[in-house]
Order: sequence, then structure tokens, then C-alpha cells
Amino acid sequence: MLLSMAGQGFDRITGEPFASRSEVIGTNGMVATSHPLATQIGLDILKSGGNAVDAAIAANIALGLMEPTGNGIGGDLFAIVWDAKTKKLYGLNASGPAPKTLTIEYFKKNNLEKIPAYGPLPVSVPGAVDGWIKLHEKFGHKEFSSLFTPTIAYAKDGFPVSELIAYYLDGSAKRFADYPNFKNIWMRNGSTPKKGEIFKNPELATTLQEIANTKRKSFYEGQLATTMANFIQEQGGFLSFEDLKNYQAEWVEPVSSNYRGYDVWELPPNGQGIAALQILNLLENFDVKAMGLFSSEYIHHFVEAKKIAFADRAKYYADPAFNTIDIETLISKEYAKSRLPLINPIQAALTDEAGILKQGDTIYLTTADKDGNMVSLIQSNYRGMGSGMVPPGLGFMLQDRGELFSLDPTHANALQGGKRPFHTIIPAFITKDGQPFVSFGVMGGATQPQAHAQIVINLIDFGMNLQEAGDAPRIVHSGSSQPTDEVMLDGGSISLEKGFGKEIEKQLELMGHTIKYDKGSFGGYQAIMKKDGVYFGASESRKDGQAAGY
Repeated sequence: MLLSMAGQGFDRITGEPFASRSEVIGTNGMVATSHPLATQIGLDILKSGGNAVDAAIAANIALGLMEPTGNGIGGDLFAIVWDAKTKKLYGLNASGPAPKTLTIEYFKKNNLEKIPAYGPLPVSVPGAVDGWIKLHEKFGHKEFSSLFTPTIAYAKDGFPVSELIAYYLDGSAKRFADYPNFKNIWMRNGSTPKKGEIFKNPELATTLQEIANTKRKSFYEGQLATTMANFIQEQGGFLSFEDLKNYQAEWVEPVSSNYRGYDVWELPPNGQGIAALQILNLLENFDVKAMGLFSSEYIHHFVEAKKIAFADRAKYYADPAFNTIDIETLISKEYAKSRLPLINPIQAALTDEAGILKQGDTIYLTTADKDGNMVSLIQSNYRGMGSGMVPPGLGFMLQDRGELFSLDPTHANALQGGKRPFHTIIPAFITKDGQPFVSFGVMGGATQPQAHAQIVINLIDFGMNLQEAGDAPRIVHSGSSQPTDEVMLDGGSISLEKGFGKEIEKQLELMGHTIKYDKGSFGGYQAIMKKDGVYFGASESRKDGQAAGY
């Protein structure tokens, strides 16, 4: 009998062929991150009396060391916090602006038609450290410096590198090996660390200790700031000591739209979160449940809704401090209905156009504690490790988020000194009847709003559990108009993850879609659900993630 069962394919008890594992369940707290060691650090913080915010900060600090291919203190941060005491959501935008003296004229003068992906020019002010400080000042419980202690120890004593991060580091070395200071940190023995090899970063340990001791004083106003600014300017960039000194992360109001009785929350621009709300507002007008996940009808309608939302994203999403953005209209049900006629039920759109209004890698983590506080946090350097710019002796790389500015001076996202660029990283949250339901996020550039919408649809329309909602094969459309002035002229292309089948692909091609599989485009998911006083955790089956509770 045992031999007979072993010879058969075995699915989870739900019967879903794509389900990878069960949800993690706990009552006193939950942590879900993209690296098991970071998850354990967050869990230890909870067990030692810390709250969800303390755990999120400590886990994020760890991920900068353990997953430098996706994030670090040289990058930006966004967070949504459910505060159990006030019973409301708070949003934090810790994304940094372009250097004050950098202008479009500089690029024209130097015959540059776009902002380069790497080097000193796309470097913007790193916001993550001030994000940690702002989160801790408002909600933290444990001593701020204690949140750095576990990672400082790992940076000094070393930790084994995971298979996935070893792979990404090897790829990064091909790009950055000749950049200043890269080899000193990640190629000490002539190559990047292999799977299972012990990696140490004593320079980062020293930097983290400095931040732990002084908070923002050194990183933004002292020696660390001086080192960063001097290095970038020596390399031909514009980041200055004053840019760092003047930076402050900003508390913002999350925005929401109701999808079939559930309030889905995102942060307003300069991020792209409201694109997920626009997609959901369009799809709410169709019987998605009847279509089913494995159908060309659903995939077609989803992709067409995405194209419409991304046309608005390309034209309107930018730093609200420099633009008037009619968010209320963009995420309204009325506006969605006015755009519905653009969805042809049997034919793919080849071009996209924004509506008329009146006016490379990331990490995501989520935490929850025994008191009901929950954190949805995302952090990134952009394009994997970032710009390639490694300030001497500090142990980290600066982000290249400034690449996402447009050099068209009439564009809402046009480069301007002191302005924050359009941002891809977005945390999400779902509430039901004013109570917390799911904290979640999906890493992966332009994949993120598409994946956010799919997670919501998987949970609400298709009735999946939290883990299945992330495991289900994903749909990713690429080629829509971009906030850097690219325009969709050929309908773009669809990447379908394994599981949909060739017959569905053929049906989509008959509708005018182009199928182009891109294995690296599907993102990475973490989530925590609260239901009847119990936490359910889920983590990405495509990466190294772990959800753990107690």
C-alpha cells in the first residue's frame, strides 16, 4: 500500500496541484521573510518582548546582510503598519529624492538620452535607515540598538550563504567586479561565496554598530554621510552631504478600494500601489470566479485591465510633492467603469492610453505580534544589488533608483533635484469590516501591482488559503507604457508560469496576445492573515522564504 501511494503524485489535502506546503499557524506572533535566518531573528525579537515593528526592523536589518542582492541600507523602504491600540493603518514613505543639484540639463549637455542603470548618476538618497528610525520612534518597544545586535553578530562571525543568494551574487559579480570596493566586500577570496560557504562582512558590522549607537546622526549628518557623499562625487555623481542631512522619511495616509467586501490598502504615489487598486476596480465588474484561474478568459481580462491601469501609471504616478495627482478619481469605481469599454472580451489591445483626469529585485517581509499589531514592509536597492557604488569601508551598495526618472521635462515623473522618483516597491494590506485581515507583498518590479491584484483575486474569488494564493501560477504582462516615456505599441507580452498549459496559450494567441516566458519575472511573496484571533503565515515557494510563528 505504501509503495502504491509513493508511486502517485501527491498534492496538498486541498487538492490544488500547485500547493507547495501548508500555512504556518500561531497565536502569539508570526514573521514571514525571504530568508529563514532573518525570520528567526524577527521571531526572537517577538519572544523577547518586542512588538511587530521591532521584529520587522530587526528582520530588515538582517536581510541587508543576508540578501544584499535585493536590499540593504543603501536603499529605500515603504511600510504599512496596523496599530492595534488606535485600530488604524499608518503608511511610511521612506524613499529618497534625487540629489538637489542634478538636472535634466546635465544629461542633455553630456548627450545622454536616458539615465544610466549603474554608476554614480542614478544614485538617490537612501531612505531605509531613516525609515527604521521613524518606525521605531512611533511604534517601537525594545531599545533601538538591540534590534541591530543579531545582525552585527552574523556580520562579524559569518553565516552560510543560501543557494539562491549565491546564484544572484555570482550574477552581480559579472556586472560589478570592476567597480570600486565591490571585490573587497563580496569577493574576498577571488569569487563570490558559494552555497553553504560562510560569509562575513565586518565593514557592514561596523556601519550597523554606528547606526545603532547614533541613529540618524552618523548616517545622515556625520561621518557615514561624509563618506557616502565624497565617494559618489569622486565617481562623478551628485549626492551631497546636504542631500543626506536634509532627508526625512514621511508618514502618509494609506489609500484603499473595496473589492467584493474587502478593503485593499496601498500607499499613494510616488509608488505604484494604486495600480493594483485600479486593476481590481476594473475586474470587479466581471464574474472572475466563474471564469476560473485556468482559463484564457480570465487571463485575457486580467491582462487588459493591467494595460489600462499601467497607462495611467505611466502618465500620472510621480512624487506628489511636485505634482497634483487626482488619486481619488484614479481609484474610484466611477472612473473604472468609464474605462471598461476599453476591454474587448475577445481581442488584445495593442496600444494603451491614459485616462483623462481633471487635473531588479526587492525584499518583502511581514510581522505580527501577540497584541494584534501587524507590519507590511518592503525594501529594495533596485536592479538587484543597486548602482554598483560601494562607499569605501562601509560594507554596502547604494541604490540606483534614480534611473526611474524621465528626462522629458513635461512628464510628471521628470527628473528634478530634490524630487523622489517613481517607485516600484509597494507593501499591501487587506481589512475586513475595519479589522486587519491580511498583510502581504510581492517582490519584483512592475510585477508587483499585477501580483497584488492576483493575490487578492486568489483569496477572494478563487477561495484559496494564504499559502495557495502565493503558490498559484502567476500571470505577468510586460511592455506597457512606462513612467520613463516608453509607449506600448504592440500589445506587449504575457509570461505564464508553469501550470496554465499550452492550450490556454494557443487561445490567448488567437486573441492577439504574445506569449513570452520569462522565468525571472514572477516575484516573491510573503503574507500573514489574522482570522478568529489566530495568525496564518505564508512564504514564497519560489525563493528561500520562511514563515514562522509561536
